[in-house]
Amino acid sequence: MKQQIETVEETTNPPKRVRYEGLPLVVIAGRPNVGKSTLYNRLLHKRRAITDPTPGVTRDPIEAECHFRDSDRRFRLVDTGGFKLEREGLDGLVVEKTLASLVYADLVIFLVDAKEVTPEDEEFAQLLRRWSDKVLLVVNKADSPERDSMAWGHLRWGFGKGKASREVQADGAPLFISAEHGRNIDELEEAIIRRLDFSKIVEVELERAPIRLAILGKPNTGKSTLLNRLLGEDKSIVSDQPGTTRDPVEGRFNFKKRDFRILDTAGIRRKAKVHDSVEYYSVTRAIKSVQDCDIVLHMIDAREGLTDQDKKIAAFAAEAGRGVVFILNKWDEMPDIKNSFEAARDKLRYFFGQMAWAPVLPLSARDGFGVDKLMNTIVTIYAQLTKEIETSALMRAVEGWIETTPPPVGPRTRWKLRYAVQTSSNPQGFSFFVTRPEAVAEAYRSFLRNRLREDLGLDKVPVLLELKPSRQGWVERKAGIDAVSKAPGGPRPAPKAPSGDMPSGRVPSGSMPAGKPSGGEAVSGPSKAKPSRKTPSGRASVKVPPKSSRVKPARAKKAQKPENRRIAAKEIKAVKAARARAAAGPGARPTKPRSPKPQASKPRASKPPASKPQASKPRAPKPRASKPRASGRGQAKDGA
Repeated sequence: MKQQIETVEETTNPPKRVRYEGLPLVVIAGRPNVGKSTLYNRLLHKRRAITDPTPGVTRDPIEAECHFRDSDRRFRLVDTGGFKLEREGLDGLVVEKTLASLVYADLVIFLVDAKEVTPEDEEFAQLLRRWSDKVLLVVNKADSPERDSMAWGHLRWGFGKGKASREVQADGAPLFISAEHGRNIDELEEAIIRRLDFSKIVEVELERAPIRLAILGKPNTGKSTLLNRLLGEDKSIVSDQPGTTRDPVEGRFNFKKRDFRILDTAGIRRKAKVHDSVEYYSVTRAIKSVQDCDIVLHMIDAREGLTDQDKKIAAFAAEAGRGVVFILNKWDEMPDIKNSFEAARDKLRYFFGQMAWAPVLPLSARDGFGVDKLMNTIVTIYAQLTKEIETSALMRAVEGWIETTPPPVGPRTRWKLRYAVQTSSNPQGFSFFVTRPEAVAEAYRSFLRNRLREDLGLDKVPVLLELKPSRQGWVERKAGIDAVSKAPGGPRPAPKAPSGDMPSGRVPSGSMPAGKPSGGEAVSGPSKAKPSRKTPSGRASVKVPPKSSRVKPARAKKAQKPENRRIAAKEIKAVKAARARAAAGPGARPTKPRSPKPQASKPRASKPPASKPQASKPRAPKPRASKPRASGRGQAKDGA
């Protein structure tokens, strides 16, 4: 019992929120298409980075907290873009971000290909010599031991002969792995743990969970610029070229003693315009980030205005129950006209009639205009998302709404409220138990959602309302009973009668009536007890009250009412129809009973009218001529 109490106390306590500070930083670097993103996903045990045979898929450095399953050690793992000698387009910015992440790294995993050594590998190895003490040489794509002999030429760079390397392997050889197939990954994890210093890690307990934000929108609307503005550093690559961001870029910052986690996603274009597989995976990860956030910052270019793609993005976030903030970015480039923002806000709400609750804010991510107001709005929305409402207060409010504005009354729209409860917070979900959920019109459901937002202090967040039946229908209950009876164990046995004297007026099943001899005689079945009379033996038989004085059960009294009889007949009819469909099989069609065809009555033969006698033809077998027959009545017969 003591163990049970301790277990209940442990489960009822809220989970501990912890943030780790001072984690070591491990950076995976190398030339393009050597398997850096594949190794990154392998160490994280999840598909975080986009992997594709196309070189140069990764652009922004992707950071995540890594925790090995067999160890309690934690560190930060970063995947970088490839190092190139011939650069064009965004390649210069990608290489610049890669070299900047190497400066702050505690361990650099220099990843090379076992098949070949390129001039880019040679050049990058020369750049890494200044950090040779923290470089770990790893040879990828060594799918089998036969390929290990092909990679011994990588030792000429000297990264496998240092003092730190001998701590990992006695012979100073590099690590041969296969990131795709998982070969020698355990040895790599042990090497990483031995090369890092975990003594500077500080565990900080958080009073509140961080607010999770996700920046969504079309390409080239300023999402990466806003991320860099909020983080206070150039974390993401910013360019005028659309589609710069591919992998989600994560960052953390603090605002007014509140912790925030923000995610920059790729621009979402229409599905008809997505032809590249890399862009397809980028859009898929951007849409999936909605499930991992609390509030969606929907970026809209103020110069272009609202488009159909913006409507789809906002509708997807609202259906998931996330808070939404419409941000009109690049407002500094708009003409300075009086009431221009009010006009743009009214136009946006006109197109989003069902999302009038979402705030609309002007912003300039490049200059920082409107950032403070945006952060204050985010804190307000998060407070409404996590608000909890007592059931008693909710019941009183809902009953008042229905009494003030009753639903339409009719034979098909009549329903009653039984119970209302808040089922979840963040997202805000409510369940109303009513007698007939199908009778509640969609307009009245919208009315209830609006009342929940306005009267309960949820005017800036979406509300998910679900109507459930207050009791299970007879057909569903009967189906459940049939399922239990058809189970392998069969139906549950009936409870046994308690031992002891039976109450007066009842005779046990199979017992003999008084006055009958019981010795040696077999009884075929239960016998009914007669009224009290003296038997020949002098004993009184069991008294049975008359039928009129017996107490009828409540179910029988309820069935006596005419309306209950009609309802019972309908339910029995529905059960019979369900059994007939089940017996016919899943693919059978319901057949209508054939009505008997009316038999056509044969008309009675009427007597032919009187006519002149006609001579019949003589029969062939008889040699003599036959006499002609008379067809009329009352005519004389002619002689031959």
